[in-house]
Amino acid sequence: MENFFDIYDLSLNKKGEELCGDKVKFLKTEDKTTIVLSDGLGSGVKANILATLTTEILITMLNADVPLEDVIETVIGTLPICQVRKIAYATFTIIQIDNKTNKFKVINFDNPPVFYLKKGRVINIKKKSEKILGKEIIISEGYLEKGDFLGAASDGVLYAGLGALLNFGWGWDNVSKYIEGVLIRDANTARTIVQNVIRETHSLYQGQIGDDATFVGVYVRRRNPLMIFTGPPLDPSKDYEYVERLVRFNGRKVVCGGTTGNIVASYLGEEIDMDISTIRPDLPPIGKLSEIDLVTEGILTISKSLEVLRNSNCDIDRLPIDKNGAVLLANEILMADSIFFLVGQQINEFYQNPLLPKNISIRRSLVEELIKFLRENKKEVQLEYC
Repeated sequence: MENFFDIYDLSLNKKGEELCGDKVKFLKTEDKTTIVLSDGLGSGVKANILATLTTEILITMLNADVPLEDVIETVIGTLPICQVRKIAYATFTIIQIDNKTNKFKVINFDNPPVFYLKKGRVINIKKKSEKILGKEIIISEGYLEKGDFLGAASDGVLYAGLGALLNFGWGWDNVSKYIEGVLIRDANTARTIVQNVIRETHSLYQGQIGDDATFVGVYVRRRNPLMIFTGPPLDPSKDYEYVERLVRFNGRKVVCGGTTGNIVASYLGEEIDMDISTIRPDLPPIGKLSEIDLVTEGILTISKSLEVLRNSNCDIDRLPIDKNGAVLLANEILMADSIFFLVGQQINEFYQNPLLPKNISIRRSLVEELIKFLRENKKEVQLEYC
């Protein structure tokens, strides 16, 4: 499997502020991955608006392949200058990754230097300075390999612990060493690394967050793909053809639907073993098949799983603690980096809405609603009807 650029970010709001003055936005296309972290001057609503404006301008223009110098000129020229401090109202860090070559470029304007770790150790990357509209822009480049980590922080992270005599805060070097420790101990996702850094930042502030603190990281690891097969194919003669694709899929495998499950069980020469302990008043139990990671009922479970995903805001730590089909399906979806839906179009009359045309099934509408929601939450999703 190809490398996957696992991206995660987390922020702490300055004490007393409802909005964070930092903003992170990232965009993945077929050819490139772009991440922007902006730190608005000050805190609260104004800082949030300025940071949001900065990230939106940068992401939009970079995605449109506008030359870098024009992009930077637009942002710097758009942002007002503080009349007291004589500095721009927002700083930013841009990380661009070529998805095919794994080459990355970092463009930094007045933010702390990025953290680049290879084989668990901090690497100093060469930097060059450019002047654009009289402002110094620091540019650095390198290549990412599996196990590498690239992180960007707002200065609120480095200031954590500031206050004691001769204590100038956590500092870049100490943050670097801390990330090294996390990588050695238990890092397997960007989420793990970022959460550890922000947790330590919160601890050093002793809960009294003195400045908006944001950390975003890219961890290069193996992709975790998932295939969800739901609904019997339109042409029954091709049932086994699609089951073979599922069984040969190089990743996690989920089957949703009683009829679909029976088709897979017939192909495997097995019977579905129902786990009665997972039955709930509003949900049928899950089943078990030897080569499938999760077997659930169809329409009801998918619908309930979408509800669970929405209520948790796609945060795996906020999923209900309950072993039922909907929660287990939501967990599989959130653990996956890319999801392939294989959706059969044979109509189940029991679930069909009589007000809908025969060629529009409830299952199809539900899956499309789920896919739309997942894409809005940055999930890579593919769909094929069969």
